[in-house]
Parts: sequence; C-alpha cells; structure tokens
Amino acid sequence: MHRFLLTPRWWGINVFVALGVPFCLFMGTWQLGRFEDRVDTHKEATSARPAEQAAAPLESLLPVDKQTSGRLTSVSGEYADQLLVPERRLDGKSGFYVLTLLKTDTGKAVPVVRGWLPGNADASRAPAPPAGRVEVTGALQASENSTSKGVYSAGGLPAGQLGVIGAASLVNIVPYGLYDAWLTVQTPADGMTPVPAQAPANTGLDLKAFQNLGYTGEWFVFAAFVLFMWFRLYRREVETLRDAEAGLLAEAPAEQEPTRQDPAAPAPAGAGSAPVT
Repeated sequence: MHRFLLTPRWWGINVFVALGVPFCLFMGTWQLGRFEDRVDTHKEATSARPAEQAAAPLESLLPVDKQTSGRLTSVSGEYADQLLVPERRLDGKSGFYVLTLLKTDTGKAVPVVRGWLPGNADASRAPAPPAGRVEVTGALQASENSTSKGVYSAGGLPAGQLGVIGAASLVNIVPYGLYDAWLTVQTPADGMTPVPAQAPANTGLDLKAFQNLGYTGEWFVFAAFVLFMWFRLYRREVETLRDAEAGLLAEAPAEQEPTRQDPAAPAPAGAGSAPVT
C-alpha cells in the first residue's frame, strides 16, 4: 500500500519536506531571537539612564556599539569650531543643534552637541562655547549617516551648518583628526535644551522589532503549511490506491462513433427502392 513513498516522485517530495520544515523552524527561531534581543536592549536602555551612570573615559567606550551607545563619557580639551545642525525636532518642535568641536589632548576632536534651540538655524542666537580648557560630560552617540532618522541629507546648506553629525561629514570641514562618535551634553547652559541620547540602531521596540515578530509567525506558518500539504498529497495517494483495489477506477469502454457512409460508395441492394410486387 505504501510502496509509492519509495517512488522517485515521492522521494523528491519527502526530501523537500525534510529540508523545508527544519529551515522554516530555524528562520522562525532566528527572527524570534532578534525580537527578544530588541526587547532586552530596550529594557537595558530604559532601566539604565545616562544620568544614573558613572561617566567613563571616552577612549574606553570606543568604538561605539549597542552596549556603549548612550553611556556617559567624560573628556577634556578646548572648544574649537562651532557649527549648527538645522531642522532637528525635539518635543514636536523644529529647531537646531548647537555643535562645537572639542579638541582633546590626543589631538583629535569630538563633536559635542551642547544643546538645542527652537526656530531656524541662526548663528547669532547660538551661545559661544566656554574659552580655555574644559571637561565635558555627555552621552556617547554613534556617528550618523544619510539614512539616520531626522538628519538633513538634501545638501546645499550654507557655510557653518552641518546636516549629518559624523566624522565622514566633518572631515572636509575641519583641519584636524576626528573621533568617529559624538557627545550630547545632558545639562547644557545658556538656556539651551538638552538633546536626549538616542537608542542605537536596530534596537528598541520600534517598527522593525515588530516586523521581526511578524516574520517569526510567518516562518512557523510556512512550516505547518509544508506538513499539511505533504499529508494532503499522502492521503490523496492512499485513497487513489484503495479505489483502484476496489475496482472503482476501472475505465469505462469508449463509446463507438457512428460510422459515416461514404457518399461515393454504392448503396446496398434494395436501399432506397420500393418493394416489387
């Protein structure tokens, strides 16, 4: 009855199921793990706020990753060039960041966002940085890129303004080396509003996190569908064999078509004539 499972056709079906189901389960488990990682990082970010952490030296937290992003860091140096970062929103309002390059003892500079001001970017409204040697404490942030949320990537900004905060966008503006990171001061002076630290990329309970959860369900559904289709094909094959054994699939004799008479052939004797009396 079940010898059909050893036919080449069913070997192909069985191999597909044997490979497809574990693959779907693996992908679903992987997507679920990504969602759980995002939940864990979200909990860590909300439970350990920058203000509650001890500041660590800048060099010890580089390069910026998911664990060090948002951590408080302290660095000493002297403020140098100041730039404005336009079209940055905070609490639903549009404004601009006041960014100042801090030249450290290593010779490199780190961008420091000293605060946020509402309205259009205006250099006359931006407070001048403190003179002389200073020690700055702020939340560490990874460099932005053109796809980062909230950045101005259209280009064409006037001199003294910056669309994307990062070493790649600053390297042609300032004549000194740069750290591939930036700081946001949590207690700014001169009436500026502090810029909160952002969660690192691919973390937190955002839309992508729930997409991972949705993909998890899809992969598990695919695994169940593969098993369902195998069972359905198997049951249909068994029913077909049983019907054949019971003689229910015997072919009916083909109906014979009526023979057409050739009009050129002679008519049989007596056809079409009246009987002779």
